[in-house]
Amino acid sequence: MGLLDGKVVLVTGGGRGIGRDVAILSAQQGAKVVVNDLGGGIHGEGADKSPAQEVVDTIKSAGGEAVANFDSVADLSAVNRMIQQAVDTFGGLHVISNPAGFLRDRMIHNMTEEEWDGIIEVHLRGHFNVVRASIGLFRNQQEGNYVMWSSTSGLIGNVGQTNYGAAKMGVAGLSRIVALEGARNNVRSNTIAPGAATRLTDSIPTTDPERIARREAMRAINSPERPAQLAVALSAPASAPLSGQVFGAGGYNLSIFQQPRPIETFSREGGWDADTIIREFLPRIEKHITPLNDTAISGGGKAPTPVNG
Repeated sequence: MGLLDGKVVLVTGGGRGIGRDVAILSAQQGAKVVVNDLGGGIHGEGADKSPAQEVVDTIKSAGGEAVANFDSVADLSAVNRMIQQAVDTFGGLHVISNPAGFLRDRMIHNMTEEEWDGIIEVHLRGHFNVVRASIGLFRNQQEGNYVMWSSTSGLIGNVGQTNYGAAKMGVAGLSRIVALEGARNNVRSNTIAPGAATRLTDSIPTTDPERIARREAMRAINSPERPAQLAVALSAPASAPLSGQVFGAGGYNLSIFQQPRPIETFSREGGWDADTIIREFLPRIEKHITPLNDTAISGGGKAPTPVNG
């Protein structure tokens, strides 16, 4: 028995990187898989049908069931066609995992409108599109599961990725509200901030020898399979009723993220003006201030807790 027996899974960006592993692992766990991939380059250029078709061929050669789709998640009409293809081909749809995307990194003072818009369109609008195209189906059948893909570039921050970070922080907020709105109809949504060595991470520019060395050292354990395994687990009925959470997965580590909540609240009779804020409020919150560490420095939180078994 597989964790996803009887389920139909749509994986966007399923031709390469993390999406490829999500598609293959989902099939290994018994799912019928729609493998979507436009086949664009790391900056979104071009289109190539071969990555998605190669993953479909891999799944079929192992005895699984899969079909390819070559549309863009940035086009709502195209995403509607993906959903219909799943229903027409396999009789339904139960899970959507949406890691499709690319990078257009630039410091904000040099970023063009095209570099901003392209990232927001694919990552944030792309997540909206897959939800908008499928939520009616999921609500009607009283079952549906989204695995959305964020990034520590948004949750923590990373220099040179304001467009990507803003989109990925937005994905986490989108997922939380989809989970809240979907709860009464058994529609779940969780978010993963992955750490994996892929063609996208390789493209992030750096001249810092320490970061380059760390990237190479991480490659050995940071296979795309690591976050893909978490995505499959979150896709499974066995993980219900878990919803609205943000997880990290990279190397041998799994994490669960805190979500923004007030740390401490201060009240002042008559309210606050600028002078009393400077004099009374700011000194009291000093211990709570988050330092300006980016993703490469922060490591995402506390040291990992070993788990045996």
